[in-house]
Amino acid sequence: MTPYAAPVRDLRFVLEELLEHGSLALPGFEEASPDLVEAVLEEAAKLAGDVWAPLNASGDRQGCVRRQDGSVSVPDGFIEAYRAYAEGGWNGIGVSEARGGQGLPEVVASAVQEMLHGANMALGLCPMLTAGAIEALAHHGSETLQARYLPKLVEGTWTGTMNLTEPQAGSDLSKVRTRAVPQEDGSYRLFGQKIYITWGEHDAAENILHLVLARTPDAPEGNKGISLFLVPKYLVDDDGSLGERNDVICASLEHKLGIHGSPTCTLSFGENAGAVGYLVGEQGRGLNHMFTMMNEARHKVGVQGIGVAERACQHAFAYALDRVQGRRPAHRGGGECPIGDHLDVRRMLLSMRARTDALRALALYCAAQLDVARHAADENEREAAQARAEVLIPVVKAFSTDQAVEIASLGVQVHGGMGFIEETGAAQLLRDARIAPIYEGTNGIQALDLAGRKLQRDGGRALGSLIDEVEGSARALCAAPGLAPLGEALAAGAADLTAALAVLLEQGCDPERGPDAVQAYATPFLSLAGHVLCAWQMGRSALAATAARQDGSDDPFYATKLASADYALRQWLPVGRAQRAVIEAGMESLVAFEPGAQ
Repeated sequence: MTPYAAPVRDLRFVLEELLEHGSLALPGFEEASPDLVEAVLEEAAKLAGDVWAPLNASGDRQGCVRRQDGSVSVPDGFIEAYRAYAEGGWNGIGVSEARGGQGLPEVVASAVQEMLHGANMALGLCPMLTAGAIEALAHHGSETLQARYLPKLVEGTWTGTMNLTEPQAGSDLSKVRTRAVPQEDGSYRLFGQKIYITWGEHDAAENILHLVLARTPDAPEGNKGISLFLVPKYLVDDDGSLGERNDVICASLEHKLGIHGSPTCTLSFGENAGAVGYLVGEQGRGLNHMFTMMNEARHKVGVQGIGVAERACQHAFAYALDRVQGRRPAHRGGGECPIGDHLDVRRMLLSMRARTDALRALALYCAAQLDVARHAADENEREAAQARAEVLIPVVKAFSTDQAVEIASLGVQVHGGMGFIEETGAAQLLRDARIAPIYEGTNGIQALDLAGRKLQRDGGRALGSLIDEVEGSARALCAAPGLAPLGEALAAGAADLTAALAVLLEQGCDPERGPDAVQAYATPFLSLAGHVLCAWQMGRSALAATAARQDGSDDPFYATKLASADYALRQWLPVGRAQRAVIEAGMESLVAFEPGAQ
């Protein structure tokens, strides 16, 4: 597999020239500076490229091993690589200094996460889930729980998991049946089974803290009867030392299409006296509390997809420059040439590069909005940023991961027959990327969240304010020398998104057919929104690159950014704009179709 080089220059372009390090101006980040951020990115790139990336292929081949006692061993080198990450303080990069973290903005933490997931997605899943556990405990845990468990989570000495899914309860969590029986000392005993638990058992950390959805004996049916519990692998004594093993065990490991280096477990709680657990937050509000963790994880899964897309780009570009096959046309000099000289291959490469750049810019923009929502001094500014982030998170999660699969698939195609052979590494990237549209809420669920809950809740106001900014960028492009065609393309995309939003809001409010309309239009609408918002970011990239060249820069980096922007706006955006026609075609064919009548 081609060595991975973390895209530090591309990340800096977004942070410095598109976002202008806006997060560093927020209260709480006074000690941070652009120079510090640059140093952080460079050090993270070394960890990703030198320590994590070399284990990606070997971890895929070796996989994880479950032993008869239920313990799980991760691939060779993973323990040392994880410890290098934890000992370097990377686990707390986005955690406040008051909680023992580095106190850097979320947008910087997201940039680091992209590098780590690009280097080794299977290993990157471990700290990703821990970050979500930190958020859930920090927001909803009691002072006692926070004092006992948060410091070790922030250090990375202990890791965290999210336990939602059961055999009968996947996307419909109202069917959760795991039981939590109250005890006289205020703790609970849990009994039940959870499946698909990422890094649910492993030997890379001293302890594992499971955040588990369960029902108390008198809980009502449905979502309102679900509570959230913290269940440690090892019980923790009052002095913070580890005590006896809790009654939770890995019953099996899943055999998966990809991410073989990540142990995906079936966990059994309470095979004996019951697994000791502690209530997190309010009883009956477990699903609400878990959404704190899930929203954190959903943005990170989008970033994860971008990391894999970046690595697929690097892999495909290296092969296309090295593989000699065919001849150039006579008007371009003739003679044998690497396949990267063929325009059809260039089309694939430019498509991969432009889409990856666009996805990165949108994900980091969303992270910057999260920074504003958490740290801005003005309450109205915080609320507006939070509303905007809530609209963007399902787009970042779903659109980025769908595109990552397509980008990794194009990477295989660039390799031709060699891409279908495991030894080249292109196939692993496609296999690994394929899980991202499924977990942390399938992409269909993300589309329903956007089209149903988010847009219907505020009548589309938060998305409407984003569209206003898209239109402003379109006007700026039309006024810039040589960029008018890009501005016209972006304005057309914004008009399509506005029209589709109007259809969705009008039909979604219908008391009888509204739920059907939301389901029918949700996925094409999210795709349209993703294309337009990514094109917006690429339009802004074109403006920044043009400004740099006007200032005298002859760095070819900016020429590449302009080529990517031109492709994104004039050749990729039209694919997304077609989703307006899909929505306006109506839902009658879906309503009439009966799968059982075939």
